[in-house]
Formats: sequence, C-alpha cells, structure tokens
Amino acid sequence: MHPHRAAFVASVLALTPFALAAAPVAGPDESPLSIPRRDTPITEPLVATCDLAALDGESLHLVLLDHDGTVLADSGPVTAGEIRLCERMPAIDALDRAAWLQAVVGGEPVDSAWVIVPMRDRPALRTATAMRPDGVTPYTRIVGWGDQVIEPALDSTREAAKAWEASVLPLGGFRCYPERDVVLETDHGSMVVALRPDEAPNTAWNFRDLAAAGFYDGTIVHRVVPLDREGRPFVIQGGDPTGEGEGGPGYSIPFEPTRLAHDFGVISMARDDDPDSAGSQWFVGLSRPGTARLDGQYAAFGEVVDGAATIVDLAGVRIADPARGRPETPPVLQRAYLQPAPPRTPGEGRPDRRVSPVSVLPPDVPNTSTDPGR
Repeated sequence: MHPHRAAFVASVLALTPFALAAAPVAGPDESPLSIPRRDTPITEPLVATCDLAALDGESLHLVLLDHDGTVLADSGPVTAGEIRLCERMPAIDALDRAAWLQAVVGGEPVDSAWVIVPMRDRPALRTATAMRPDGVTPYTRIVGWGDQVIEPALDSTREAAKAWEASVLPLGGFRCYPERDVVLETDHGSMVVALRPDEAPNTAWNFRDLAAAGFYDGTIVHRVVPLDREGRPFVIQGGDPTGEGEGGPGYSIPFEPTRLAHDFGVISMARDDDPDSAGSQWFVGLSRPGTARLDGQYAAFGEVVDGAATIVDLAGVRIADPARGRPETPPVLQRAYLQPAPPRTPGEGRPDRRVSPVSVLPPDVPNTSTDPGR
C-alpha cells in the first residue's frame, strides 16, 4: 500500500418535485401499508391502503415523522383498509418539506417508512458574481432564496436583499414512495447512502432513479482530492458516464436550498458554474473543515450510513494528476442499486447514523482545491 494511503486509512478510521422518468416503485408485499399512487395532485385525496388481515390481531398506527424522529402526527388506531391520509392526519397538508409515514404494529415500527414529499416549487434563486481566491476567476455565487440572505453575506448583498420579495410556494400535491437506501458497490468496497428528501427532494429522487435504472453501473471515481490547498480532506467524485468529468445523463436538474451541511460522508451533486447544471455527478465529502465552504453552493442530498472504510480507501488511491485529481487507476463503481431502508422509530428516527471520522490526512499528500465541477 502506498505510504500516503496507509496513513490516510489509519488516521481517518481512527476518525417540490419535478417530473422525471422513473422506474415504478412499490412497497414490499408483506407491508401493512401501501400508497398506491406515486404522484397525487392536491385536487385529489391522498389515499393509503392498509392490510389489516395481515396484522394477526395487532393494532396498527400510522405515525408521521420528521428526519430526526419527531412525531408530527399519529393516525390513531387504523380500523379500515383504506384511509384518506390528509383527513386523518391534517399535518400532512401543512408540510413544507418531506416527512416519513411509518407503520407501527403492536407498538413496533415495521417495514420501511413511506416518504411523503409536498410538491412545492423552490423559492426564487438569488445569485451574484464573485471572485475565486485567485482574485482573477469570476464565478456565480448563490447569495439567497426568496427574501432570505445566505450567511455569511456581503454588505452589497444585504443592500440588494432589501428589494427581494418572499416567494409564494403553493402546494401542488404529494409524491409518495417507500424509503430505499442506495448501495454503491465499488472495487474498493461498498457505501450505503441514506437519502435526504427533506433537504433536497428532487436531487435525492434523481439520484435514486438513476441508481435504480443502472445508470451508474460501471462508472468510475474519476476525481479524488484527498486534501485542499489548506491541507484539509476534501472530496471523492464520480457519476460521469464518460469518465472525464464533463458528462451527465442528458438533462440538468434545478438547484435546491438544502440545509444539509457538507461533511465526511455527506453526498452532494457536482455542477458547473450555472447552479442549475447538475445531472448525475456526485461527490462525497472527506471532512467538515475541507467542505464547509460548499454549504449553500452545492446540493447535499444524502449521507453515507455504512462504508466509512470504503470512503477512506477510495480517498487513498494514488493520484496521477494532482491538478485534476485523476487517479492512476480510477476506482470502479461496479453496481448501484436500491435496498429497503430500516424502519424509523418514533422519537428516534433511523437506527443508524452518518459515518464520521475523528482525524484528518497527513499534510504531505498531493492536493488540488478546485470546487466539484462537471
């Protein structure tokens, strides 16, 4: 093993939806809960079906949860095979971000939760031209959403924001689907990604859809930046079908105002200067210090909940071209697929959490510091 790689392994381990072509999704046959229609307009009732015959006399509750497991609503005992969710749980109508509908049988959560995404447009995107640290290269910086400024902000942005108006985001309906994790199998090990549709619903759905369709199978990790110019672990990047950093799925997706902070194990979308230019290229952060500046500028949409050693191994490959972050032998993403997510416990959320490091790379690893582009 290359000495830099060995040191890296030791140190870190010691550490509103738009329409997309999608494969059909359905809940597991044995689940007591199903929502037959994926996209339901606000003009029609949001209906769930419950298989009461399979409960063997146990009581069934449906519990609406936020990402952290906070209970937003409880249906009470379900006694009918079909229920209108918004009538039974009015909190659904008030959602401003995705939530999870968990079936609880006899007091225990069973099977994967159902994701309920309110179909709302994004707020107005506010941008300004800024300069990169070299003082020469201009770029488009996202400075706000609607009437809200992204901090830290320049005085010029605060002055411009006085004329910004709040965005009105009417509810158009709901997208509902069973929660699935995305497994990325590489020739260096696997990573399990828990998606965050509560932060970036369109981006999470796009990634899920591409993985389910086999789009990522056989692609490479074409860019590895173990350290930025300040010596902070930065990113590993893949998802380009051409393997050169310029490719995508043939379309672009709108940028979203995610609050998910970049960090070790957080997965986000690479893009060009245009905020709405992301497509299929993803990157995984290697540290909070190295990726904090990406917050608000790139759409973080998920978290690796299993596979810290794989992240470390991928980040420790030999680099042939430090300026581009090009590995000597690019790791291969052999297969990406969906697997049922674990049930969510009311008051607790998922039983797993994002992987996290406790230390950083040694300072002598070759580095680049350009932002994730495509």
